[in-house]
Amino acid sequence: MAFGRRKKDVEPEVDGFVDDLDPEDRAAEDALLLAELEREEREQRAAAMARPQGPWDVADAPELENPRLDLGGLLVPVLPDIDVRLEVSPEGEVVAATLVHGESSAQVNAFAAPKTEGIWDEVRAEIREALAGSGGQAEDADGLLGVELRASVPTEVPGQGVVLAPARFVGFDGPRWFLRGLITGPGAVDDAAAAPLLAALKQVAVVRGSDPMAVRDPLPLVLPAEAMQVEPPAEDETGSLQMPERGPEITETR
Repeated sequence: MAFGRRKKDVEPEVDGFVDDLDPEDRAAEDALLLAELEREEREQRAAAMARPQGPWDVADAPELENPRLDLGGLLVPVLPDIDVRLEVSPEGEVVAATLVHGESSAQVNAFAAPKTEGIWDEVRAEIREALAGSGGQAEDADGLLGVELRASVPTEVPGQGVVLAPARFVGFDGPRWFLRGLITGPGAVDDAAAAPLLAALKQVAVVRGSDPMAVRDPLPLVLPAEAMQVEPPAEDETGSLQMPERGPEITETR
């Protein structure tokens, strides 16, 4: 789209650019042009939210050969080679789901977002700033599912103190929601190790719901029926607890 100033009270000149507006009218013209540019940018962002490769909004999610685990705000695929662990607060609230493949894991969180524009660009900038302030670092990179953040995160390791651990942040802007994945372990630096987790993330479906929510508020998660029906695991002869072979594992966060 091409823009030009209108000549006040004069027929437009075809061969040249005419600008005889006074400062007040010129400021009004500039405001209109900026508003139009911002509108087009919002429309482009909204169009970019249509992700035929996933993750999905629940309204558009295709059926899977394997079922999805219903966590309320998230529907997480149940895959043969991916374990699902639920992180639960001391108050008993589910705060995140973590997908585990080998020694790599992807923590998944979903948040409310604006209706017409994404927040992944802003979130990456905030993560970079927060890490820089705590002794870590991060930079944008082209990943398997778009722009991601490759980071070094200060981490407390028993016996070693604080070390910089590699991490990979991925983000997806959806209709009124934002999904963030944090990959740690070998998958943070190795695309081959990250590929199964990223493939699983592409099959996640987000249930935003119709209730009004503030931007950045986490979507509510709940324990799935499968977890509610699992009896407490029995203690084995060595004194360790045996988790069920299938179904979600529940980890309390403090």
